[in-house]
Amino acid sequence: MVSGLVYDRVAMLNRFRQFWTKVISPIANLLLKLGVSADAVTLVGTIGVCAGALIFFPRGHIWLGVVVITCFVFSDLIDGYMARTSGTSSKWGSYLDSTLDRLGDGAIFGGLVMYYAGSAGHSRWMAAVTLWALVMGATTSYARAKAESLGLHASGGLAERSDRLVSVLVIGFFSDVLNLPILLEIVLCVLAVASTITVVQRTLSVRKQVLSDPANAGLGTPPTAGPTTPGEGQPGDNQRPATS
Repeated sequence: MVSGLVYDRVAMLNRFRQFWTKVISPIANLLLKLGVSADAVTLVGTIGVCAGALIFFPRGHIWLGVVVITCFVFSDLIDGYMARTSGTSSKWGSYLDSTLDRLGDGAIFGGLVMYYAGSAGHSRWMAAVTLWALVMGATTSYARAKAESLGLHASGGLAERSDRLVSVLVIGFFSDVLNLPILLEIVLCVLAVASTITVVQRTLSVRKQVLSDPANAGLGTPPTAGPTTPGEGQPGDNQRPATS
């Protein structure tokens, strides 16, 4: 049952990628003709996401912030396509993309923390919950990255990166448009719990792998590449391995 759900999610994400790749390919090809690099698109996209979250969210303009963020989120589709098409995919591009993704994630949840902590949201409780969701989301990504650096694997879990971003942006938009702030509060509480569970799941997974192979449990053991789960990065970005 669980494997079927994982397969369905991966298949749906692949279809999503294929559709939007066809949509953004003319834009990406135009940028390549103009001499724009994939790294430049990555940087501009991150700046746009951060600006949309940190300018509009603290003021209570949630729906407007979501619209701006969504526009720039598609830069992650574009830069991946550009890197593959131009043959410039590299470890540097992978590092830059993954690192800037973390900044974008932090800005989105950080903007919501500022919203709840300020006069617009006026809820210390929700500010704390959102901050916890931010910390656990970052820890989820770190848990996978650290496991893979040790030759283990810690992908999957209840709330992966794409799940967190899509849910908070979609629900945040409708929560503001429909004037139902409770919707965003509920999804943030769910994400805080789900992200915590995901960290525990990945930690237990790593622990299980170590216990199952004591001979390779020492830090001096040469790492071996662990399997990865496709589709954990932002949709359409095959420029780098995901660290969601």
